[in-house]
Amino acid sequence: MNGPNYLERAETILAQWLGELTRPQANRINVAIEAADLLPAIHALVDARWGYLAAITGLDPGEATGALWVLYHFAEGAAVVTLQVTVPREQPVVPTIRDLIPLAGIYEQELGEVLGVGISGAPVGGRLFLPDDWPDDVYPLRKEFQPA
Repeated sequence: MNGPNYLERAETILAQWLGELTRPQANRINVAIEAADLLPAIHALVDARWGYLAAITGLDPGEATGALWVLYHFAEGAAVVTLQVTVPREQPVVPTIRDLIPLAGIYEQELGEVLGVGISGAPVGGRLFLPDDWPDDVYPLRKEFQPA
């Protein structure tokens, strides 16, 4: 099966959550999704055995937007589907997907530490990516961060 066919199948699986969909490249689709729809959408991909979680990344589009983006990247062959969740900058929270994809925990830990995105339903743990003495509420991947 080639990239476009993988993407067609992904679109069918995600049909009920396909709000804003973009195609940045021939073998990619990006789907804007509400945080409340994240678990059902990922559950649908997992149940359909469509691809694997390649990464979860976070992006700070700037303070003026009042938001942060959390991007869930799934890959199948050369095809990539990204689910983009926009969360408020002041209280960014997404649900954990660890129950569906246990290895997502490492990505979720990183999101919390370096971008300040809370993961509801995730166990509270120590630091993994930043030093233990790193100041609370200072997130090195936010645009306003100024290294000392």
